[in-house]
Amino acid sequence: MRRFNERSLRGLYRSRDGVLLGVCRGIARHFDLSVNWIRFFVVVMLLLTGVWPIAGIYLVAALIMKPEPVRPFENEEEQDFYESYVDSRRRAAESLRKRYRDIERRIRRMEDAVTSKEYDWDRRMGSGSA
Repeated sequence: MRRFNERSLRGLYRSRDGVLLGVCRGIARHFDLSVNWIRFFVVVMLLLTGVWPIAGIYLVAALIMKPEPVRPFENEEEQDFYESYVDSRRRAAESLRKRYRDIERRIRRMEDAVTSKEYDWDRRMGSGSA
């Protein structure tokens, strides 16, 4: 199975190891730039426009950007689940509940088949004729 790298992420994520909320590092990773250039640009904009406009934009960006996943995605299904979880935890929990209900239903069918009298009879007949 191929592992997804950072470029395969479908969105703009805040970095978990950034200095201040991870916004600059997340932007730098998304656009494949040096984080120092992004920070330099933010500081220059801070000096040119004043503290409040840039600080406000930075805080709004921190609130809008999703946090970066803790570990890389193994496949697209994991990525879709992470996206749905970050967007709506209730929807992700319902998805998990549905998945486990399906697994439980399949296990019950297997248990019914294995514990049925026909299975026992077939097993005895199969081992006796061999």
